[in-house]
Amino acid sequence: MQEVEESKQQLQKQELQRIEAEDTPAEGSLKLSDYHNNKLFIGYLKILPMLVAGVYLLNTVLSYFDIDWPILSYIAQFILWLFVMKTSYRLHFCEYHRMFLWYILANNIICYIDSRWPLPISNWNYFILHIIIAGIFLFLVLYFHQKCKKCN
Repeated sequence: MQEVEESKQQLQKQELQRIEAEDTPAEGSLKLSDYHNNKLFIGYLKILPMLVAGVYLLNTVLSYFDIDWPILSYIAQFILWLFVMKTSYRLHFCEYHRMFLWYILANNIICYIDSRWPLPISNWNYFILHIIIAGIFLFLVLYFHQKCKKCN
């Protein structure tokens, strides 16, 4: 009887080892996927500053030849914004940290619209517009800060 019990236990151990061996490749492929994601992210972190520097250089060269394209500055700012936003998601920042980035984007959009098609408002009203937008985003920052559990 003991031999039968021992053989059952050995079969159970072998079955557990087989199941563990089958599960291991799935975990290994997950690690491989994380590895590739990290490599892509590091490549992203390396390439974007080069791209921004190239856009700024192009803007400088074009300005030397009296070709004024202010859109290039906004494109470079947007690329930098994407860089920081992607990094904030990758590093798992809280949403209230990202509200500052969304404020920067909203502010840049308003400034671009005003530079491209001047807004028919006075300087005081333009200032008030920026203060109102800053207030809205400040409220959102406070709201998300209170909502975020891991940041407190």
